[in-house]
Amino acid sequence: MDKKAKVIMVQGTMSNAGKSILAAGLCRIFAKDGFKVAPFKSQNMALNSFVTKEGLEMGRAQVMQAECAGVEPMAIMNPILLKPTSDVGSQVILNGKVLGNMKATEYFKRKPEFIPEIKAAFEQLSQMADIIVVEGAGSPVEMNLKKDDIVNMGLAKLLDAPVLLVGDIDRGGIFPQLLGTLDLLEDDERARVKGLIVNKFRGDSKLFEDGVKILEERGGKKVVGVVPYMNVNLEDEDSLSERFYVNQTKDFDIAVVRLPHISNFTDFDTFEQMPFVSVRYVSSVRDFGNPNVIIIPGSKNTIEDLRWLKSSGLADKIIFEEGKGKVIFGICGGYQMLGRKIEDPEGVECGGCEDGLNLLPVETSLQGKKIRSEFTGRVEDATGVLQSLKGKNVEGYEIHMGVTTPVKDESQGTGECPDLTPFTSNATGYSKGNVYGTYVHGFFDKKEILECVTGREVDSAKDFRDFKETQYDILEKGLRESLDLKYIYEIMGIN
Repeated sequence: MDKKAKVIMVQGTMSNAGKSILAAGLCRIFAKDGFKVAPFKSQNMALNSFVTKEGLEMGRAQVMQAECAGVEPMAIMNPILLKPTSDVGSQVILNGKVLGNMKATEYFKRKPEFIPEIKAAFEQLSQMADIIVVEGAGSPVEMNLKKDDIVNMGLAKLLDAPVLLVGDIDRGGIFPQLLGTLDLLEDDERARVKGLIVNKFRGDSKLFEDGVKILEERGGKKVVGVVPYMNVNLEDEDSLSERFYVNQTKDFDIAVVRLPHISNFTDFDTFEQMPFVSVRYVSSVRDFGNPNVIIIPGSKNTIEDLRWLKSSGLADKIIFEEGKGKVIFGICGGYQMLGRKIEDPEGVECGGCEDGLNLLPVETSLQGKKIRSEFTGRVEDATGVLQSLKGKNVEGYEIHMGVTTPVKDESQGTGECPDLTPFTSNATGYSKGNVYGTYVHGFFDKKEILECVTGREVDSAKDFRDFKETQYDILEKGLRESLDLKYIYEIMGIN
């Protein structure tokens, strides 16, 4: 007999209501209570992605949830990943592999084709888990998007899942958020909502007791919990990240260029455990400041973002700072931008060719085959002020379309480039002076790398993997104290 896992679904009144974090916390709680748990999100739109051990791509939110559940991340936990390449189109990842680039109109037409893939992925997980925690996307009452819905109430119906509806009180308007959403749902959809969660409450929750009564009386649904605003450092999956709006500088200041198509900005979350470090996302010369380190992050449309970098004046600013000896890092697409030229002969992104910043003597050709692999290696060598990085272990992953190669200097007779040094092993990066480029996401995750880059030892700092475990513990404690878990187990059919 086929095994059938119990299921609970977390939907939100809007993006950034806290669905991902709450789903992660429930995964943690159920796993600690002795159940085999798996997360699931049928369709995820995000520019932060991850590569599994099998070399498959998935959204980082489900990776975080899998870590909370104590299980290995698997692409079937996120069968459809949409990575926006422009305002009207995305790269479509199906079961961890690139299906192709599609405009929104084409994708919406083809959504019914993906339902069997979603069902198959869920059924496979169901054979492995006791409980599956499902996350929705955005709001279930975006009326223009409800047709052929495969991620909110359409998915809840497909899976016969009870739903917890989450609202964000920190933004204000918690009553129209929750009651308005309930009002716009169809009768059968409203019946699936088994509880309401008021999220990100600041202060004493007893002050909201009247609010709970109003929600329950007018909504006809039980308020399952008033969850406090928790200061946990966990990965954000979308561009609404509050991290983007930090502008306070500290003793050691890092400026990350906020590219229009920025991707995998979670690479820098690990710095948040260093109390003397500020990480600011800058999008103009005006707010650039005087950082200790400049980072150009990954991009989902590298050539277009490189052109933006030039038009914004930030390219000239970075080149100027390099001339002053400033430390500059390029990760993935940012590494490509540091080179002399990026070509896109196959139209993988936007086509064409663009001169880079010429801070590293390398060139990149974007190719149709996406490189997806875990990385375990080291810093082979390091020039400039970060020579102490040499020999340090690095773990992470590669996920990119381009191949980057050194530009040979034929005048030297050897055809080699004498002032270019291998940076990360397996030809994944190079350095020159105080300029460092690598394809490895997660480069900064090791404590010893953090301390070398910032020049200061911090006893409380950890490898990012261990640091995240401490944050998951804080999340679990906060949810156990604020949610009616007995009721949640009951609506799943677990007594």
